[in-house]
Amino acid sequence: MASVARRVEAILQHEASSWGIRPVPLEHRTLRGLDLGVLWFDLSVGLLVMVTGALLVPALGLPNALLAIVVGSLIGCVPLALVALAGEREGVPTMVLLRPVLGERGSFVPSALNVIQLVGWTAVEFWVMGEVANVASVRLFGFESRVLWLAVVAVVCTALAIGGPVLVIRRWLERFGIWVLLGTAAWITVEVLGAGDLGAIWNSPGEGGLPFWLAVDLVIVMPVSWLPLAADYNRFAKPGSRGALGTYFGYLAGNVWFYALGALLVLAAGAGADPLGIGLSMVTLAGGGLVLLALLVGESDNAFADIYSAAVSTQNVAPEVPQRGLSLAVGVAGFVIALAFSIERYELFLFLLGSVFVPLAAVFLADYFVRRRGRFVEGETFAAPEWRWSAFAPWAAGFVVYHWSAPTGPQGWVDAVRSAFEGVGLPFPLLNSRFGASLPSFAVAFALTLLLPKSATRSPRQRAKVTT
Repeated sequence: MASVARRVEAILQHEASSWGIRPVPLEHRTLRGLDLGVLWFDLSVGLLVMVTGALLVPALGLPNALLAIVVGSLIGCVPLALVALAGEREGVPTMVLLRPVLGERGSFVPSALNVIQLVGWTAVEFWVMGEVANVASVRLFGFESRVLWLAVVAVVCTALAIGGPVLVIRRWLERFGIWVLLGTAAWITVEVLGAGDLGAIWNSPGEGGLPFWLAVDLVIVMPVSWLPLAADYNRFAKPGSRGALGTYFGYLAGNVWFYALGALLVLAAGAGADPLGIGLSMVTLAGGGLVLLALLVGESDNAFADIYSAAVSTQNVAPEVPQRGLSLAVGVAGFVIALAFSIERYELFLFLLGSVFVPLAAVFLADYFVRRRGRFVEGETFAAPEWRWSAFAPWAAGFVVYHWSAPTGPQGWVDAVRSAFEGVGLPFPLLNSRFGASLPSFAVAFALTLLLPKSATRSPRQRAKVTT
């Protein structure tokens, strides 16, 4: 036993690769494109993805819902893969990639927003997994304890985060987790397809209330929500491994599959658009609590990623704080919040995430891939000026356009936005039924970034610091 314990400790010390925010050394960039494809496929699937897919119907008929899923996935995975590619090239986390764009202290703003959303996602994942595990426990063992199962999933997911991405991919997903997830997802798909009259479902018109391009926004927002995390994992990619392609196609496959499953569960099985409704429908269709327990394997890695990246983003602000301690703190915070969590206004939460991170992605991609031609000057990520205020302008403009196109959030916020636009004689909302919100927001932020003066992307002070 002592020998086994020493071996496990050695694995953790070697593969946790707790590099903080400094570039990962080349000899430790060991993940292949296939490894990253497995990771991002796994991160793209889960109960919450099916819940989001369930929001598309019956407002849209099945053909339009599937078209929105495919279009949104194809679009949303592009910026995800591009941020992942930047992470591969520079070897640093996403929030550090933003330092040359927004400034060192400027990058603290998206870091703080990212930590807030990730602690929130951690609580949501814990809550969903705890509730579903409790349902499965009642079905299988006749034992019910919501708090106990919540604690179990919190401990497991926090332990995975402390282990780090290389450990999770190589020793958890590829050896066990992905196979359980694929088998479970295939079984659920077969059962759902056989649960209803697909011909009648296909020909049934939608009930209305959700414009097509806003439905596309609901699909885009899921890969976009991972943008602030993409480089955190792809910085461990081997040079030339095509990890960005693995990221794109891995996430695309899982996102399309599980969004479609969520829509079908509503139309074919009458599931409610919430985790318990989806979970109970799967129990009824697919043969019991074992299916839910197996699906929790896939959900656990989403919570792992939320915890790990919250710790990494915090290190962008406070690099001296140990990563494992931060992971533990995020896990505890997520557990405490999950104890009092209730899933309400989930759709609005998704739109709010999109309004923040869609234009931020546009600013970064325009600056990095167009203005800098896909590479930073050596050492530039740690030699940026404190602030680049001008780069915040396109981000803010994109945020405003998003809410101009699809106002979301508490009613008081929506009313305030409406009053502001109408006060200056502008129509509100402007583009809601035509183009959704993500595409106009991205286009405006991207174009405005390209119009910034050269000093906004590489200042003389920065060049002096890099050369010295």
